[in-house]
Amino acid sequence: MKIYTRKGDKGQTGVFGGKREFKDSPRIECLGALDEANSTIGLLSAKLGDDHDWQPSLHKIQKDLMDMMSHLARPSISTKENKNARPADGAEFCEAWIDEMENNMSSPSDYFLLPGGNEISALCHVVRTQIRRGERRLVSLIHEDPECVEDYVSGYINRLSDLFFTMARSEMDKHGVAEEKWNLFLYKRKKSTTEVK
Repeated sequence: MKIYTRKGDKGQTGVFGGKREFKDSPRIECLGALDEANSTIGLLSAKLGDDHDWQPSLHKIQKDLMDMMSHLARPSISTKENKNARPADGAEFCEAWIDEMENNMSSPSDYFLLPGGNEISALCHVVRTQIRRGERRLVSLIHEDPECVEDYVSGYINRLSDLFFTMARSEMDKHGVAEEKWNLFLYKRKKSTTEVK
């Protein structure tokens, strides 16, 4: 079977259930952004090496993204059943990992940071920003087809960007790389101002 079909030459692609959509539709934009993030997670995984303790969790995230994308690719009007898994524990999984990393770091997360530090930290920030783009495209899809986006998906995607921010910090902390701070988080600034008064 050939990899090319020629069916997309006029700017449309097939989605779950047989419907065709233009490649710049909110659904396809969302799927593309999440696919890009998943590919960068693959690059991050390759850079880390097989024995790194992040590997099992990164593998879970990659599989979960594929499962979620399969559900987002199914318009709510489709009658065809999607039998792929629904990773409904995603937000909780991210929160537990975030808490674990933060508990092991030498300083709390109070500041916006300039992305960088070292190669792994920088890659985590790239994933973070790609996930954020995927989340923005997900909101566009919610406006267009709200019934196709289950609550667990938006919660998981939202938490993933927080996770990769924390991973970037954890990597720098582990290797003694100083964070380049920009500004306090807004809620921290408000709290600080209140305490001064």
